[in-house]
Amino acid sequence: MSSTPWMEECVYRLLPDSLEEKESRKPPSKKQKELYVPRKIEPPVLGVQSKKNFIAANAAEAIMSVPKKPLRACVDMRHGDKFLIEDSGMVKKYLHKKDFGAVPRYLVKHNQDVQRAQEEADARVQEVVRQKHPKRISRDEREALLEGLKKNWEEINREFQGLSVVTDTIPKRLHKEKLEVEMKQLEHDIKAIEKHCFIYVAQE
Repeated sequence: MSSTPWMEECVYRLLPDSLEEKESRKPPSKKQKELYVPRKIEPPVLGVQSKKNFIAANAAEAIMSVPKKPLRACVDMRHGDKFLIEDSGMVKKYLHKKDFGAVPRYLVKHNQDVQRAQEEADARVQEVVRQKHPKRISRDEREALLEGLKKNWEEINREFQGLSVVTDTIPKRLHKEKLEVEMKQLEHDIKAIEKHCFIYVAQE
């Protein structure tokens, strides 16, 4: 069998001549393995054996392991087709949880935020109502108001009595109608104040 040039090159690489080449052929360290990428022309590292006793290790793992519980399944067809009962909805596993029926935390927080916002809104409304609450005038203020209305009515009535009987012009007619309206309004206000002992005034 004749040798080819590539076979001679492989033999030459497998049998290094110098000590430096032997040192370069040593297996790389763990850190070097992470960084080192072998070239395609380099031969694989041979003779690496593990000292682990796989038979003893497998036996110890089998002895110490906890046996798996069989999965609960239901066979519903004569051919033996089955489905797992755990995730089928037939097992009431959520019913026995500690937080079953409890309101979730995000809903509790949302309800607290809504209640806090409602309380703040109610407080603002009460403050506005308190500021705009009608004020009750005192007895002295009521008497002074009543006296002032009567005085105004007397002045307007005196002016009305001084008008001429004949209202032949439009300005005279309009002035007379204005005085009559003012007197009626004053009479209405005077009757309302005399009728009610307690008077409330709305605040702006």
